[in-house]
Amino acid sequence: MKELSNRELMNIEGGANWLTASFLNAASRAIETVMDIGRSLGSAIRRAFSGKVCPV
Repeated sequence: MKELSNRELMNIEGGANWLTASFLNAASRAIETVMDIGRSLGSAIRRAFSGKVCPV
């Protein structure tokens, strides 16, 4: 294995800046949460207009 000098070590860059597994996981959970809120809101509106609690 080749040893790197201090100057070479200072120039090492790695990984994506913002696109990480944690970011993707957080984004997918945020989208899932927004969709769940939309579903709940839609169900509440449907129940309010139909007057029924259980959809038939």
